[in-house]
Amino acid sequence: MSVDCVVEDERWGDIDALAQLACDAALERLGLEPSVFEISVLACDDARIAALNADFRDKPAPTNVLSWPSEERGAAIDGEMPLPPQPVPDPELGDIAIAFDTCAREAAAAGKPLRDHTLHLLVHGTLHLLGFDHERDRDATLMEGLETEILGKLGVPDPYRE
Repeated sequence: MSVDCVVEDERWGDIDALAQLACDAALERLGLEPSVFEISVLACDDARIAALNADFRDKPAPTNVLSWPSEERGAAIDGEMPLPPQPVPDPELGDIAIAFDTCAREAAAAGKPLRDHTLHLLVHGTLHLLGFDHERDRDATLMEGLETEILGKLGVPDPYRE
């Protein structure tokens, strides 16, 4: 897969490797070949993500992660799998933005390593690009189950278990 990272906040360090790992793992779990898809990741701070959140969601506050799928892929029926993306003619799945300040604060509050929380949010964002969502109950159950499974294969404990 081609994960193109734009690092606006240098505190992210080597987020390129984490983004590649998370995005590839999500695609592979769904039986998709990572090498034929493209995802853009913006590694930013709270100020930048708050501006994006205001512009795109009319919520002028920072959040941990945002995603913009290149096309609508969501399932029509609550709890069903979304339509898989087709790499031809357009291999681009979409864009993800992730905010360092919020991620670091959430990880610290939960007593989790920042690396684990970052992987979780990148897997979460990738699943959004693939049409998964958590607005409806069964969709949320499906998405959270996939996140837990994917992260488990990456050695990250279940993020939904306290």
